[in-house]
Amino acid sequence: MGLKVLVACEYSGTVRDAFLALGHDAMSCDLLPTESPGPHYQGDVMDILGDGWDLMVAHPPCTYLTSSGLHWNKRRPERALLTEEALAFVKVLLAAPIPCIALENPIGCISTRVRKPEQIIQPWQFGHPESKSTCLWLKNLPILEHTNVLEKPSSGHWENQTPSGQNKLGPSPDRWKIRSVTYQGIAQAMAAQWTTPATHIAATTNP
Repeated sequence: MGLKVLVACEYSGTVRDAFLALGHDAMSCDLLPTESPGPHYQGDVMDILGDGWDLMVAHPPCTYLTSSGLHWNKRRPERALLTEEALAFVKVLLAAPIPCIALENPIGCISTRVRKPEQIIQPWQFGHPESKSTCLWLKNLPILEHTNVLEKPSSGHWENQTPSGQNKLGPSPDRWKIRSVTYQGIAQAMAAQWTTPATHIAATTNP
């Protein structure tokens, strides 16, 4: 029997579709419409957070949470307020009445203001020749086992990096959307490793 899975704050459908492919009852939710046809609730995730999910994978917006942007908060008080609102949203997601929860975000203030992540992963550990440090905060879920660890290219930088190590994706209106999409290899690992019977039997005894 498949699990009831909520993929919160996802418009791409990448993680949702990975769970659907394994026979689970998965639905994505975002304020934006889905870019991949499939079960999707366009609206506030708070509307459906208590609808009896077995597992939630959450991708809260990282704009005001990442280390790269926090230095602006001292110069722009309005950004500091938005960071507090973003942190409050993260806390609500982590405290949701769902047995198994995974929340992902880049390195930022969740680690210092809420709690440290259980794991930090990279795309190159799951078959993608790119670098993007991604933190995972987990409730009743095991850490992800790497599925296909790649060696760093002889150039010394990954395909999405400049020689100095910066992300080479140029400024554009869609830059944030492109960078927010979960890598396929990571999505498939989540779906395969976080839906085992043993994981969810344990979750029911450790709410």
